[in-house]
Amino acid sequence: MEILRLGEKRDDQELVVATLGTFDGVHLGHQEVLGRAVMEARRRSLSAVALTFSGHPAQVLRPESAPLLLNTIDDRLQLIAECGIDRTYLIDFDNEFAHRTAQAFLEDVLVGEVGAKVFVFGSDLHFGYRREGNAEFLQNVGPNLALELVEVGEVREMPLVLESISSTAIRRALLGGDVAHAARMLGRCYSVEGEVILGDQRGRTLGFPTANIPVARDRAWPSDGVYAGWFERPDGSSQPCAVNIGRRPTFHQHAEHSLLEAHLIDFDDDLYGEWCKVSFAEFLRGERRFDGIDSLVSQLKDDVSVVRRVLHC
Repeated sequence: MEILRLGEKRDDQELVVATLGTFDGVHLGHQEVLGRAVMEARRRSLSAVALTFSGHPAQVLRPESAPLLLNTIDDRLQLIAECGIDRTYLIDFDNEFAHRTAQAFLEDVLVGEVGAKVFVFGSDLHFGYRREGNAEFLQNVGPNLALELVEVGEVREMPLVLESISSTAIRRALLGGDVAHAARMLGRCYSVEGEVILGDQRGRTLGFPTANIPVARDRAWPSDGVYAGWFERPDGSSQPCAVNIGRRPTFHQHAEHSLLEAHLIDFDDDLYGEWCKVSFAEFLRGERRFDGIDSLVSQLKDDVSVVRRVLHC
């Protein structure tokens, strides 16, 4: 997939099928829109183009309440590419761009610069100054710009579920520790990544060595607790693991920040310095303080047994 910054002019003047969104998480709803853009493009022998933001617009519009991100920009671009998109324009959203009207965006950017002949959009799309661009606006303005419109309805986890799939719903599920629900909305297990760092090595003395990954402050993480999951190394290999997110109250009653510790099952190797990914499959239990080492070790053994059963390993 070709990646361009908005404003990088192309030599050709080809017409394209375009879609627009933050696409945070690239969940099943996003995949439906992106997939429809690809389908419409293939039908017309055109390129499928996505426009997305290098950051979240809320980081500029309301930084005090901007949501935590579901994935990094690199992961987002990779997921967009996996949907079949041919080219993605990255938009650097700033105050100047935030004041661009929906009309100006359509005329100058979508049609003028990107060359959109067809615009595929989700029914909940809003864009332009004060979010004036929506489905009704597009239906009124699009024909004047010779822009063909394709609206994609909301996607639900199941037909009877009242709430549609959204990045907000996924964050809510993670906040409640319901990683299985988040996975159903994403179409894959939720994952985080980071460099394995040296911890206090207490787990090794207990017989349960762990890989420690710092919790990124701008990313959405599952709530404190113990999870069954998978640990993926840079070489692509994966190991089942028991993941603890928390402040380790048995040893650190006043820890300021939560830590991620993954105990890899049937694995004993040096992971320090590796950039790894941890995926969350199922919530096992909440974090709690133990009276002593023996009760903690007993619980850790139970956790590993449950992980084996859940992940069939």
